[in-house]
Amino acid sequence: MDCPACGGPVTLEVGPDRPPSTSLSNAVLDAAEDERLDVVRTCWDCGWQEEHRLRVEAIDTTAGDADAIERARLLEKITDELAAIEALGTLEDTLTEVRRQRRLKPAVEDTNENATE
Repeated sequence: MDCPACGGPVTLEVGPDRPPSTSLSNAVLDAAEDERLDVVRTCWDCGWQEEHRLRVEAIDTTAGDADAIERARLLEKITDELAAIEALGTLEDTLTEVRRQRRLKPAVEDTNENATE
């Protein structure tokens, strides 16, 4: 990109806490959900500078381990549902039920593994 003020060359830096050589595409792909990226374009000839602050709102993966992708999708749905619940009692009941299910699950899996055909 050329500087809009003088037509000189512009550098692009991505931060915070990233090496100066980090490309914007690598910074975006390496970012975590809710992470903030600062992108600064600077013309060293005339001093023009432009800064953008980006926040990664959500990450959707389209390739990779199918189970991990499905798990991430379900966790996002569960989180969205929980965030919409305003009644404290409902949240407490939900937590109790989740913990009860987690206690029961290993026992059910052990029973299925030891079953004879």
